[in-house]
Amino acid sequence: MTWHRTARAQLAEALADAGPDAPTLCEGWQSRHLAAHLVLREHSPLAGAGIVVPALAARTERAVEELGDTARSEGAYRDLVSRVASEPAAWSPLSWAGEQVNLVEFFVHTEDVRRGGGPVPPRALEPEHVEALWSSLTRGTSIYRRVPTGVVLVRPDGVRRRVRRAPGGHGTVVIRGEVGELLLHAFGRGAAAEVRIEGAPQDVEAVRAVLPTA
Repeated sequence: MTWHRTARAQLAEALADAGPDAPTLCEGWQSRHLAAHLVLREHSPLAGAGIVVPALAARTERAVEELGDTARSEGAYRDLVSRVASEPAAWSPLSWAGEQVNLVEFFVHTEDVRRGGGPVPPRALEPEHVEALWSSLTRGTSIYRRVPTGVVLVRPDGVRRRVRRAPGGHGTVVIRGEVGELLLHAFGRGAAAEVRIEGAPQDVEAVRAVLPTA
């Protein structure tokens, strides 16, 4: 089973529940800006390109602001969220690579909305959904390329995976937490995630310098 469609529905529900002006974990963005980002990512090739092409980033940011500003009212915001909930057009690569490119994106942004106003309990996810997220996290080891230590991830059930070998000058840290919390930490949301980092003090601090925690 693929889980990106479930994750899309959960994200749209979180946005709808939050309303247009809710804070998010994305600095400077309210929920309407996050919804605008998601719509542009899937439905506007030029604006979406700025997400990955630095030279176009300013144009993308302007597009997000402009589209977000059109969704200040409840009705306009509801329409924008309905676009988030809809699948991209058939010509979009995101229409046929959904699991690879959307599963993690949608999970992280759902938590950006849920946790933007302060701490909330982690969501209860289907075990298969958790396994899909774990697979994405441990397969995408480039996530940790900026971390100057080795990294081993450990789930509460004891499953562990080395995702980065220790480079010269540093040891290895162990990062423990629920799969969703580990994922949020890896994507720079550690200040809002429940993880524990274990290792030599200098290695732990080196990781926190790159991926801060609460």
